[in-house]
Amino acid sequence: MSANVRKISTPHHVPGPRNFLQLGIACSTGARGAPDMVAAHKWFNLAAMQGNSEAALLRREIAAEMSASEIAAAQRAARDWVTLH
Repeated sequence: MSANVRKISTPHHVPGPRNFLQLGIACSTGARGAPDMVAAHKWFNLAAMQGNSEAALLRREIAAEMSASEIAAAQRAARDWVTLH
């Protein structure tokens, strides 16, 4: 087995709920530029799907400030991410 195959298949290279939570926080606070609530919702959603209760809470908080179309876009983005990964 090549080193690349081993690297990809090892569990520590798979993003987990904590990684998704951190990405959501970075997007929602604008740590990497302008705040992006659609992206933040997506990452919080992915973390919550993996059992992160803090992400679920943060997702609800930002959803209260988002339009229905923004939430729908975030949900589509999360589904697309799951499909691709």
